[in-house]
This record gives sequence, structure tokens and C-alpha cells, in this order.
Amino acid sequence: MLKAKDILQQLEALGNEKVHAQNKKRGASDNQFGVKMGDIRTLAKKIKTNHELALELWDTENVDARFLAILIIEPEKLSKDQIAKMVSSEKFVNIADWFYSYVIKDYSAKESLRQEWMHSNDIMHGRAAWSLTSGCVARNPEVLDLPALLDRIETEMPNAAPEVQWTMNSTLAQIGIKFPEFRDRALSIGEKLGIYRDYPTSKGCTSPFAPIWINEMVRRQE
Repeated sequence: MLKAKDILQQLEALGNEKVHAQNKKRGASDNQFGVKMGDIRTLAKKIKTNHELALELWDTENVDARFLAILIIEPEKLSKDQIAKMVSSEKFVNIADWFYSYVIKDYSAKESLRQEWMHSNDIMHGRAAWSLTSGCVARNPEVLDLPALLDRIETEMPNAAPEVQWTMNSTLAQIGIKFPEFRDRALSIGEKLGIYRDYPTSKGCTSPFAPIWINEMVRRQE
């Protein structure tokens, strides 16, 4: 039976100084080996699904172990309370976003979690709530009050924690892209707030500044 300590030894052997430095620069803790994403995925394929091992690995708080845990966990075996604790326990946004993509996004009770977290003071719950809301805008907007969301974004985004601003901004952009009737307001809010206006963007990538993002995505759809 695989144990977390055995997996940690394998991860340590795969450690890379450059990846460690990159993770650190992006906000990760020193509790990491700096394993490349490709190596983590390869290890996950060898292990396959192993829920108990995933929980053990998560509890180590090691960055690489948590990335791996996300890939081998069984989301529906997690209670809502477990998910809430796991979300609030991880401040490194790269892990938080993986957890959203692989665990929360398709979780059966995600809508109740979204509603709870939209009113939480926990920063990482807030980030996840707005990620879920952005997903709702794209996939099932009928559960949302879009004008009320725009009101909240306009009022709250300027003073929100950076972690939350990022996913609020995604929601703003998605509303502007998907709903022509709200596009002008979304563009106006983006211009007024100016968040990410000067964000450094690599060549070939779209700026996260909402007006640029919205207009570019709309242009591509036309």
C-alpha cells in the first residue's frame, strides 16, 4: 500500500531548482521540491485514483504533494465541509485554481458551495466562489442575477483581495462576452475600475484587462 512518505521521497527525487524558484516567485511556500508539472502528471497516471493517499498527501501541505493529490482524489467522496477546509487551507493560487478545475468545478453540490462562499470573509473561499460564478455565466446563467453581479463587482472589486479580484474580473469579462445586453455596462465597469489595465501580457496572449478581453473575444466570435 502506497504511503505519503514514499510518494514524498519520489517527489523529492524529481525536484528542480528552477521550478522551485518559479513557484516561490508566484507565492508558493518553501514546503516544496519544485517538481515539473509533467512529472507530477506522469506520477499521477502511475498511481491512478487513490482517495486515501490523496488526503494523506494534502495533509503534508507540500506544494508538489498537493498538486498530485488533486489529480488522484475522488471529488464526490469529499464532504462539503472537507472541501471548504481544503480550499481555505491553500493560499498558493496555482494549487487553488487546480483544485477548482479538478475538484470543485464538477462537484455535485457546487452551487450550494458557490452560494455560501459568495458571502464568506475567507479570501480563498471568495476566489473559488467567483470562479464558480464565472463558470455559471458561461454554462448555466439562469441561476444568476447578472445585473446584481455587476453591481457587486463595481462596488467590491476595487477593495477586494488580489486573489479575489482575479476571479471577479473573470466573471465581469464573461458577462461582457456572453451577454450583448450587458456588454456596454461590463465595458464601462472595466474602464472605470482600471484593474489590470497595465498588466504585463506576453506576445500572442490576451490582456486580462476586462475591456480588452471582452472586445477581443467578441471579435473572434464574429
